Amino acid sequence: MTMSVGEQVRWWTIGAGVFILFLWMFSDVLAPFLAGAAIAYFLDPLADRLEARGFSRVMATAVISIFAGGAFFVAMLLILPEVFLQARNLVEALPGYAQAARDFILERHPHLLEEGSAIDTAVDALKQNISTWSTRLLEQAWSSGLAIIDFMSLLVITPVVAFYLLLDWDHLTARIDAWAPRDHLPVVRKLAAEIDGVLSGFVRGQLSVCAILGTFYAVGLMAVGLDFGLIVGLFAGLLSFIPFVGALMGGAVSIGLAVAQFWGEWGMIAAVAVIFAIGQVAEGNYLTPKLVGGSVGLHPVALMFALSAFGALLGFTGLLIAVPLAACIGVIGRFALSQYMSGRLYRGYSSPEDDVSGAPDKDGDGKPDAPRRFGA
Repeated sequence: MTMSVGEQVRWWTIGAGVFILFLWMFSDVLAPFLAGAAIAYFLDPLADRLEARGFSRVMATAVISIFAGGAFFVAMLLILPEVFLQARNLVEALPGYAQAARDFILERHPHLLEEGSAIDTAVDALKQNISTWSTRLLEQAWSSGLAIIDFMSLLVITPVVAFYLLLDWDHLTARIDAWAPRDHLPVVRKLAAEIDGVLSGFVRGQLSVCAILGTFYAVGLMAVGLDFGLIVGLFAGLLSFIPFVGALMGGAVSIGLAVAQFWGEWGMIAAVAVIFAIGQVAEGNYLTPKLVGGSVGLHPVALMFALSAFGALLGFTGLLIAVPLAACIGVIGRFALSQYMSGRLYRGYSSPEDDVSGAPDKDGDGKPDAPRRFGA
């Protein structure tokens, strides 16, 4: 017996509600599992390619895990200590930069820093509180045993989850496909393929772009001798996940640091600006077209809203699922819009090919009468 449209909508709504409730209730423990699933999804095409070259799934998963683990171990030994050191030094140096900015404004435009002015108050507050804020945040984060446990679980559980999911990825997708409603199987598969296309086009491609740009910015800024070049470059690359934001934020911070460090050496300041200009040209003309492709249905504004909304709702877990859920919502929303625009509610009876079966035959010609339009 086929369910009515109302029953189907009710069951799908209940299922979505249960899923959202589950995410909300277990958001504190889902992070390592979602991170592992994201890693497995990211690496699945590579495992498929190795299988096509004659590797078994077990061997392909083992090879990928060994190389990924080795890369992570090298990063832990070589990069992360320097990142933490530069982050600490940057936090300690910020009050000095604020004082230098105040001295510069006081020398060139003293009227802007008259006692009680908005700029004077803001600079004083920044200089007095920034060290206190950063130290307090670090103490609260790391003095909590729960935070340490969460970090360790993310560090330990995530690779284990990623390994097993990557190993069984094809079996899991086949099992989920078997659970899909038989009456709607073609539509479900079509929507799933579109969602996968959005995610593979954006997430995999954009993460690759972030890695390349982060490496380029970090190496370039360190090469010109900019203080904190490593952390600023990696920060700019990470923010490149949101188009244009990484270059704007990273460029502003880098040029600001360059002005403070190289004041009077305009060639060095220009070199920092040129690095970000080269990065933008490479991203816009080569990296994004080659790795991300054309439009994948995720507008930058929609992406920023998704990250903000899900992050505020579910914390770090929300950030992990923001892009996949935004992709799903976008695909399903476009499908619903296409159904609406091809349906009677949108089209009415404006075209002669519209179905008018069931309309009364008052004129006795053996054909259904065309329904009267509203206002006719």
